[in-house]
Amino acid sequence: MNREQFYATMAGKGTLDYEIYLNTQTLLSCQKDFDDFCNQDELQFQIVHQSEELWMKLIAYTLLNIDEYIQDEKTNLVLTLFNRVHRIQKILIDQLPILETMSPKDYQEIRANLGNGSGQESPGFRTLMKMYKPLWQSFKTCYLDRHQLNLEQIYNTEYSHCDAYMVAESLAEYDELFQKFRYYHIQLIYRTIGMGANSLKGRSVELLREGMQSKFFPELWEIRHKMTNNWGKEYGQIRDSLGQNLETSQQEKVMVEV
Repeated sequence: MNREQFYATMAGKGTLDYEIYLNTQTLLSCQKDFDDFCNQDELQFQIVHQSEELWMKLIAYTLLNIDEYIQDEKTNLVLTLFNRVHRIQKILIDQLPILETMSPKDYQEIRANLGNGSGQESPGFRTLMKMYKPLWQSFKTCYLDRHQLNLEQIYNTEYSHCDAYMVAESLAEYDELFQKFRYYHIQLIYRTIGMGANSLKGRSVELLREGMQSKFFPELWEIRHKMTNNWGKEYGQIRDSLGQNLETSQQEKVMVEV
């Protein structure tokens, strides 16, 4: 196939309504020119990361809407938009393995062109890292404090699958999926540059593990282990094994038959 002909076809002319509305001329020029790539993997590297920024932009925009709906207690809209956010988060996770098709050696050629760049500088990531606190405050104020509720009530003593519970679970899923993204991202780093390497800023990649130790909404995770510990006091944390109970039951049955 003639590469130059297909390069021209990929770019399009930018005159059709679809191209004009989506501004494809600008969009498709956000990557390097084909002749400027350091290797054949650089295009996928740029596209995966650029698409991540677009998805994070949509997540952030949607979270702003969610925050407003939380303040108005429009639960159906909150849940619908959280469902959208969760699906986008899964896309972010699912597309990371694309980068695993790149060899460590090929990545080193790309890395030489990154300057001191780091994923920590991502505008999308940095924005999301600033949004969880006001989101939690809105939930706490409008779904808990306003109704004189707390997490122990909506999860346990007054559990009824109420609106507050449903929104809390949506927040928990957002938190969980964000941490999963960070986990798979660091696994990608291990696979690409190794566990003991330094980042382009000279810091150990192991520092990224610290981010996975923290949660956006720790209260939603703490209530689970508190409930489990309390329930454990009721049914006993150390119990006879099922096999032992079965053996005892069989022995009793034999004695009755005798």
